[in-house]
This record gives sequence, C-alpha cells and structure tokens, in this order.
Amino acid sequence: MTACIVGWAHSRFGKLEGETLEGLITKVAVEALDHAGIGPDDVDEIVLGHFNAGFSPQDFTASLVLQADDRLRFKPATRVENACATGSAAVRQGIRAIDANAARIVLVVGAEQMTTTPGPEIGKNLLKASYLPEDGDTPAGFAGVFGKIAQAYFQRYGDQSDALAMIAAKNHKNGVDNPYAQMRKDFGYEFCRQESEKNPFVAGPLKRTDCSLVSDGAAALALTDTATALKMRRAVTFRANEHVQDFLPMSKRDILSFEGCERAWEQALKKAGVTLDDLSFVETHDCFTIAELIEYEAMGLAKPGEGARLALDGTTAKDGRLPVNPSGGLKAKGHPIGATGVSMHVLTAMQLTGEAGGIQVPGAKLGGIFNMGGAAVANYVSILDRIR
Repeated sequence: MTACIVGWAHSRFGKLEGETLEGLITKVAVEALDHAGIGPDDVDEIVLGHFNAGFSPQDFTASLVLQADDRLRFKPATRVENACATGSAAVRQGIRAIDANAARIVLVVGAEQMTTTPGPEIGKNLLKASYLPEDGDTPAGFAGVFGKIAQAYFQRYGDQSDALAMIAAKNHKNGVDNPYAQMRKDFGYEFCRQESEKNPFVAGPLKRTDCSLVSDGAAALALTDTATALKMRRAVTFRANEHVQDFLPMSKRDILSFEGCERAWEQALKKAGVTLDDLSFVETHDCFTIAELIEYEAMGLAKPGEGARLALDGTTAKDGRLPVNPSGGLKAKGHPIGATGVSMHVLTAMQLTGEAGGIQVPGAKLGGIFNMGGAAVANYVSILDRIR
C-alpha cells in the first residue's frame, strides 16, 4: 500500500441551515488542499462520494468539486456510491489511482445533505440501501431493518438492552468533545436505557438513542504516494485498505454474523501485519447500536453472542483497552451518508497526528476503521499509521 493522507477538512455535521450541497463540497475541497499545502494545479484526480438516493435533485454531482476553484477544470472527476459506505468507496478509489501510478495527488470528497428532505422521504431514501423485494415494505424504514436484526440477536443470545444503552451512552459521552459532532450531549446510561417520551421505541427493541442521526455534512482528504508524502507537512499511511462485498438479501446469509465485516477485518489485519491488540482505537460504523455490538464480534474482539461484555465492562470506552468510536461515532457525530467514510478517515488521521483535540486518544499510534453499506453488505476496513 503506497497511498498516504497528507491533508484533510471536515465540516460540522447536523442540520446546517442555509447550506447547499455544492457549498459543503467546495468548502471542504479548498480546506483540504490548503491543509495539505498544495494547490488545485497539483491535483491529478478527483473522487466524490455522494449517496443521494433522492436527497438532492442534483444527481450528477462529480463536477461540483470543480466549483471550488477554476484551476480544477478539466481534471478527471468521478462520483462513486456504495450505500452508507460511499465515503470509504471514494477513499478506496483514490488509493487505487495512486497505487496504479495513474495519479500522484488525489482529492477525495464525501458529502450529503439530508435534512432538507421531508421525514417520510428520508426513510424511503435510506431503505434503498436494503434489498427492496424483501425489505421494501419494512415499517420504520432502515431502522426497521436493524430493528429486525436486533430482535433476532435478542432471540438467539438473550436481551442485550443494557449493552445497547451502554454503547449509546459511551458514544454520546465521547461526542461531547467533538467540535464536528451533531449532538454534543452526554445523555448518560439511564436515559439511554429507559423508554420515555423523549426516548421512545423506534423499531423492535431499538429506541431513539439506538439510532444514528439524519445529517448534513462533508469531509475531504488529500492523498498522495509515500515518496511525495514524506516531503510534506504530515503523512498518515494506509497499512491496509480492504473491501469485501456480500449478498444484498439478508435471507442469503446469517445476518447476525456480519461475515463481510469479519472477512474485511481479517484481510486488513493480515495485510497490515498487526493484530487487534496493536490498534490504539477503532472508528466503527454504529448506524445503530446493535451494529456496533455485532461488529465487536465480527472484528474478533469477542466470540459470537459475547459482544455485550465489552460494552458493559468498559473495554471499548475511551479509556478502555480498545477505545471504539472516540469521535462519538455516527450515533453522536451524525451520519451524512456520503461523508461518513471520509469523515472516519479524517478523524483517524487527526488522532494519529495528535490533532484530535478533546477527543484525542492519548498516545494513539495505529487506528482501525470499519465503514459499511447496507446491513453489512459493503464492508471497508482501513488501518492507518503515521509515518511523518
């Protein structure tokens, strides 16, 4: 793996009044290049991660990045999409261009504007990340899909409501110190555990605090090869970047195993020549708290059915043996679909360069990232290491 992150930018996530998709994209594009200390003339290729699925009437968006600076005109620009892992798909496309010697510097942008869409349409748009012949009529949309997963997990392994509440409380507590986070409030375990008027059940055993947020936001990365990166201000290298795609219908797999996630982690750890014990922290895809719980098991932190223990005993807390989602995760930070995977890479690079501020994991040296599209359909794992 030769690609390195040499600069980045990150907008605030949330309901961004008066903002446009184009404005989100262009702002982070300019800021990422400035952060890297390079100009638009230096960019060889542009990759935009944008899910859309009906959130924006402007569906042809690759060239919106060019609006950031006229000097980007005539650069190759491509939009990529892979459901909720769209951002990581864009990152991987940029890495592959560098690995193939097709580009020396790649600008990767991820963006989504969701909050201007009416509520019922949001649910319909998100449900497009599932297999519609089987799940198209699911009540509560995509939350309903994961509600079914949670219900099946509870049936197989017992009620895990305590663990789900602990995961939610952990991530909200972590998000308090993240200036980019949509929700910077420590709700505490008791609020997350109890059903209430402010925390009602949404789907199956999942309450509102178990679900990630509808968000606007953008993030960007400047990528280059190792030789070039070592001459720049900072360099965070990809020790591994793996992509595993699984069947879309949940009926064709054991949905409680997240086998694509498991395989992506196995491949990434082998490629990087490390184990989970070598990681300083992990940013993982907690679109719903049940997803983070199953991901503990899929990544190899716990045996099947035993992931709850890690949440309850503090293993994955910020001061635990392996902090998971020190940023607050999708749960507190927000989940603007196309931006999420790029955001994960930005925040991990910030940790490794000691630039993460209040969410900094002390002495962070090696970071893991898991971003998924759909219900463990598109699975991406990166392992990042600072070399400059």
